[in-house]
Amino acid sequence: MSLKFRVLLCLLCIASQLSPMLTGEAHALEKVVLQLKWTHAFQFAGYYAAQQQGYYQQAGLEVDVREVSPQASGLNVIDEVVSGRAQFGVGTSSLLLERKAGKPVVALAVIFQHSPQILIARKKSDLQTVHDLSGKRLMLEPQSDELIAYLRSIGIPDATMKTVDHSFSTQDFIDGKVDVMSAYVTNEPFYLNQSHVDYQIYTPRSMGIDFYGDNLFTSEQEIKQHPERVQAFRDASLRGWEYAMAHPAEIIALILHSYPERFASPQAQAALQFEAQQMQALLRTDLVAIGYMHPGRWRHIADTYASMGMLPEGYTSDDFLYQAPQEHNNRLLYVWIGLTLLIASGVAAIALYIYSVNRRLALSMQELKEQSLRLKLLSMAVENSPASVLITGPDTRIEYVNPQFSKETGYSAEEVFGKTPKLLQSGFTSPQTYASMWANLNQGKLWSGELINRRKSGQIYWEEALIAPVLNQHGETTHFVAVKRDITERKRADEKLAHMAHHDSLTNLPNRVLFFERVQYGLSLARRQQSQLALMFIDLDRFKPINDNYGHAVGDAILQEAARRMSELLRESDTIGRIGGDEFVGLMMDIGSVTVAEQLATKICHALSIPFELSGVQHEITASIGVALFPHHGEDERTLSRAADIAMYHAKAGGRNAVRIFEAQMQDNYLLAETETRAMPASSGL
Repeated sequence: MSLKFRVLLCLLCIASQLSPMLTGEAHALEKVVLQLKWTHAFQFAGYYAAQQQGYYQQAGLEVDVREVSPQASGLNVIDEVVSGRAQFGVGTSSLLLERKAGKPVVALAVIFQHSPQILIARKKSDLQTVHDLSGKRLMLEPQSDELIAYLRSIGIPDATMKTVDHSFSTQDFIDGKVDVMSAYVTNEPFYLNQSHVDYQIYTPRSMGIDFYGDNLFTSEQEIKQHPERVQAFRDASLRGWEYAMAHPAEIIALILHSYPERFASPQAQAALQFEAQQMQALLRTDLVAIGYMHPGRWRHIADTYASMGMLPEGYTSDDFLYQAPQEHNNRLLYVWIGLTLLIASGVAAIALYIYSVNRRLALSMQELKEQSLRLKLLSMAVENSPASVLITGPDTRIEYVNPQFSKETGYSAEEVFGKTPKLLQSGFTSPQTYASMWANLNQGKLWSGELINRRKSGQIYWEEALIAPVLNQHGETTHFVAVKRDITERKRADEKLAHMAHHDSLTNLPNRVLFFERVQYGLSLARRQQSQLALMFIDLDRFKPINDNYGHAVGDAILQEAARRMSELLRESDTIGRIGGDEFVGLMMDIGSVTVAEQLATKICHALSIPFELSGVQHEITASIGVALFPHHGEDERTLSRAADIAMYHAKAGGRNAVRIFEAQMQDNYLLAETETRAMPASSGL
C-alpha cells in the first residue's frame, strides 16, 4: 500500500478516535421519565433490561420507569408525556386518534407487531359467536379504540353495549358482575385458566384489524428541544428489548426481585413465564427487528379507524412517525464515517501536502520507518472495519478496497484494482440515482443513497452508500472515498412486512384491503374494455362447530386447505381473498356470460364439499356462494358487494351447499338492514 493511502487511512482512524468526544458521551446523566400504561409486568421487560444492563447509563440517561396502578384511574399516559411530566410513554395504536385530537404525540418505535388486545366473554354455548355480545355488560379499559372498531366492524353499535369502567380484576368477570371484558392475550387468560372458568376469546385480527401494540412514543416538543436525548433513549430501549427477549428467565427474576410487593403471589413467576411465552408471537423477532414500524401498516390502521367513523377519510400526519437520523446499531460507526466524509475534502489537501513536503525534505530513514509504523497501526482500523471501504482515483479506477469489501462482493483486491465500480452494477439501480450521485460528486458534495449491485457470484444485493470526493488545494478531485453497508436483509424484511399488511396471515390470500383494491382496478378495466366481471361472496357452512369442537388448530388447517382448493380452480387473472373468519370473496375477470361465472362457482362449491382429512379424522363442510355480475347487477363495488351478499344469503337460506346468481326480486324478500352488518370494502365505507 502506498504511503499517501496510508495517510488517508490514518485520517479516517483519527476521526474515529475523536468521535466519542464529539458525541457527548461523557456528559452527566440526564434524568428522564418513562410512563408505562399499566403496572410493572414482563410486558415492559425491555425497559427493565436497559436499566439493569446499563444501556441507559451508557447513553447518558437516568431513567425513572413509572407504572400506572389500577387505583390511579385519573392518570392518562398521553397527558403525562404531552405535559412534560414524562418525556416518554407506552401507548396503543390509539396514538393516531390522540394525534388527530390535537395532542402532538410522535411514535418512536413499535414493540408488539401484533396488538395483544382481545375481548373475553363467558362461554355459555359451543354455538355462540361474537354477535352474541350485543347488549352485554362490557368492562372496557382506556385506549381500547381498536376493540371499539372491532365491534363496529361486525355491526355492533356502541349504543348497544352496556359499557362500564374496567376494574382491572378478573374476579369481577369470574363472579359474573360483567359479561365481557377487554383483556390482553398475554395476561388475563392465565388467571382464568387457573380459576377453571369457561371463556371465549374474540380477537380483532379475525376481522383483519391487525394493529400495532405497546408503541414507544414521545412529544414533538421533546424531539425539538432534545433530539439527541430522544435518539439515545430509543436506541438504549431497543437494545434492552433485544436482551430481554433473548434472556426471559433472567428478566423474570429481575422483575420478581425489583417489585416483591407487586409479585407476592405464589403464581407470580408462572404468570410472568406465561406472559413472556405469549409475547414471542406478538413481537415476531424471528421476522423483524424490535422497534421496526412500517408506514404502510400505520396507513392501514388509519384507514380502519376511518372506515368506522373514528378518523376522517384519507387522514395523514407526516410528523407522526419518528425519523431516526441513523441506524441505532451502527451509531458509532456512522458517526466516524460521517465525520470523516465531511472533513475529507479539507484534510486531503493537508495530507497530500505533508506527503510532498516529507519527500522534498528527505526525512531520515529512521523517521520514515517510524511514520510508516504509525500509519500501519492506524490503517488496521480501516482494514478491520465492519463497513466496506473503497477508494478510487479521479478516473474512478479502484486503488484500494478493505477486506470487508471482498467479503461482501466476493471480489479479491487483486481482481478489482485498476477497474471501475461499474463491475458491481446489476442494471437494477435507476438511471436517476446515478444522475443524482454524479451531480453531487461533481460539485464536490457528499452523496448518500441506496444501490442495487451484483456480487461476483451473480447474487443481487442492496447496499447503503456514502460517497465523498477528496479535493486538493486547488479544488480538484484527487480521489473518491466510498463507505458502504449491505442492507439486503433489511430490504427483505420490508418486503415481508408490506406483504403482511395486504395478505391474510393464515391463508396468505389477499386481505380485505388488497382484494377490494383489485375489485376497483377490475371495474375500471371492465369499463374500458366493455367486458363483464363477477364478484363472489363465499361463506363456509358448518365450519364453526368444527372450530369449536376440535380447536383452532384444526379450524386453521381447514381454512388453509379450503384456500388452496379455491385458488387452484381460478385463472391467473382471478382473485380469491379472505375477509375474516370463514368468509371468502372471489373476483372473476372478463367472463363471457353468467353461465361461465356459475360454472366456476359450482366447481368451488363442489371442491369444498369434499371431506377434509386431518389426523385420521374426516371433517365435512360445504359452501354457500352468492354471485353478482358487472354491469348487470351493479356498476360500483358497493352495489356489487351488496348484491353478492344478498345472493349468498339466499343460497344459505335455501339449504346451503348451493350457488345463487343475484336477481332483483331477491331484495324484496331480504332484510337489507342485515347486509349492512356484513364485511364490505373499507375503502368504500361498507
